[in-house]
Amino acid sequence: MKNFTLLLSLVLFILVGCSDDGDPTNPTNNSNNNPTSSDWLIPENLVLDGGVGKDGIPSIDDPNFSPASEIDFLHDRDLILAIQVGDEIKAYPHPILDWHEIINDDIGGEKVALTYCPLTGTGIGWSRIINDRETTFGVSGLLYNSNLMPYDRSTNSTWSQQRLDCVNGSNIGQKAELFSFAEVTWKNWKEAYPESLVLNEDTGFSRNYTRYPYGDYRSSDNTIFPITNDDDRFQKKERLLGVQVGETFKAYPFAQEVGTELLNDKIEDIDVIVIRNTQRNFIVSFLPEPGQTYEALDDSLFPAIVQNAQGIQYDLLGTPIDDRTQQLRKPTQFIGYWFSWGAFYEDIEVYQG
Repeated sequence: MKNFTLLLSLVLFILVGCSDDGDPTNPTNNSNNNPTSSDWLIPENLVLDGGVGKDGIPSIDDPNFSPASEIDFLHDRDLILAIQVGDEIKAYPHPILDWHEIINDDIGGEKVALTYCPLTGTGIGWSRIINDRETTFGVSGLLYNSNLMPYDRSTNSTWSQQRLDCVNGSNIGQKAELFSFAEVTWKNWKEAYPESLVLNEDTGFSRNYTRYPYGDYRSSDNTIFPITNDDDRFQKKERLLGVQVGETFKAYPFAQEVGTELLNDKIEDIDVIVIRNTQRNFIVSFLPEPGQTYEALDDSLFPAIVQNAQGIQYDLLGTPIDDRTQQLRKPTQFIGYWFSWGAFYEDIEVYQG
């Protein structure tokens, strides 16, 4: 517990100390942090104040981008979240997401909020159209199971990121349309997509995006905030992909062997394929076309990672390399630290093999 307290104090010191003077999102501005209703879908006593206040971690509402070839502040090992909507491809670096957690953006004509929680390592996109009304999302400053709780600015309702629903306020029980991102290292992304658009450092805030703000959190066994279920099947900070079909999540670890591997699996009797490569640090899932078969491609063909029986090759976004057909369909999926999967989805099934 002493280590938890020290680490938490360090985190709060860093976040508060880096807030802009006179900024309306200063962590001391906590007057609007109160939930809008006494009704919760989760135990209210387990909703914790992270200590930085509402909007104390400011979302980026006017993001700026540069071609990947012009980005110079990232290291090869840094992770990025990437997505393709229509013909538009965008990438969002963890080193910026660590400081802001939410990016309100337009991608390929869709209104998307990328929500990312550094404490659970989870990143997924939500539609900003809720009940036919456009909104943006912000950081509420509240946590449940050590996980980000966004709020929508149209109703001030509070959401749970890893539950994927609204848990308090007038939108309680609502689920947003979801957009799944691929997570990969910067080295591999810039090799595959040198002209893709990448969120740059021109965020409107004064932050050192070359510095990770949470100390040794990623390598420690600490969770800082309490969780409801401690599942010890994996190390707490091991990254696993969670794939949802229907109401069921299933977790997939990275492979132990080198090279690209394809898994044929079922969730709720629905076929899914999972392609993973530990060396390149990616693991993604797709919904195969009915009756179609797929095979993993040799790593030398990257960014192509899989091909179907007709020889059509697809990249890690599910995009055909030669544009002969449509993208592969994706189930809801995102990577997260193991402790968060065990906390939110008790006894979650883990792929064996």
